Amino acid sequence: MSNPQRYLSGVQPSGLLHLGNYFGAIRQHILNQDNAFYFIANYHALTTLRDAVQLRQHTHDVAVTYLALGLDPARATFFRQSDVPEVTELTWLLLTVTGMGLLERAVSYKEKKERGIAATAGLFTYPVLMASDILIYDADVVPVGSDQVQHLEMTRDIAQTFNNTFEREVFKLPRYVLGTPVPVPGLDGQKMSKSYSNTIPIFEKGKALKSLVMSIKTDSTPLEEPKDPDNCNVFALYKLFASEQEIAQMRDNYGKSGYGYGHAKKALLELIDAHFSEAHKRREALEKDPDYVEDILREGGRRAREAARQVLERARQACGIS
Repeated sequence: MSNPQRYLSGVQPSGLLHLGNYFGAIRQHILNQDNAFYFIANYHALTTLRDAVQLRQHTHDVAVTYLALGLDPARATFFRQSDVPEVTELTWLLLTVTGMGLLERAVSYKEKKERGIAATAGLFTYPVLMASDILIYDADVVPVGSDQVQHLEMTRDIAQTFNNTFEREVFKLPRYVLGTPVPVPGLDGQKMSKSYSNTIPIFEKGKALKSLVMSIKTDSTPLEEPKDPDNCNVFALYKLFASEQEIAQMRDNYGKSGYGYGHAKKALLELIDAHFSEAHKRREALEKDPDYVEDILREGGRRAREAARQVLERARQACGIS
């Protein structure tokens, strides 16, 4: 029997994970765990986060979030990026064959500069570290949000360039699958992102969650007039949680006089609460046992290094380093 395809992805510990992270990638990660490698990208976070205490806290929070949402460390290899130093050596090997022009075309680099993030060498070469993350584990499939597709295409370009340069098939060429076809809208209608301060954290609850949901931006259509569900941020979020029957009913409600955005927001709030209710319970238990969480990450790091060493050795031999 052939080995199952290897899924791989990472998430930055740069703040509380939100619904955009969940529907863009995490949900796919939970659905595809067998032979999967999922990591907390704390090296990547250093391009924007310069507080050591916060980085450790956010790293722990990502770990707890994934485990609470259903990631099984017996099925998937779950680890911290920094626990696999081989990835940084491979990054240098890849940098030696990566063209400046390829990196200059990176949309995320341009967007981050426009938002005022310092244009460091780390930020500029971010796609090469990401390529190393993917290639060093012989990944077949990378589940991503739509805004990360370009980075996967760059990874394939870098891998092919390395293979061609050294005339060896050192790296697999991974493919991607989309978590959601379009970005998850934030409170203001833009893509949900920590950078825009428009997120709904996955594990927000109670009054804080209600306050966020009720603040979702809508138009000024009066209560007595029909609403357009296809141009409504509330409805876009509602569809992510709802069944086909619930979506059809909500669409019908939008066409009724007397059904307002406040009603739709309350319905969305109920679905969010129900969707994450069991995960909230698991999270509370995990928060009481940080040593257990740490043990999972360390064991995941050990397993990841075993795989990484094999691929790095192929690359070193191709270059003449080994």
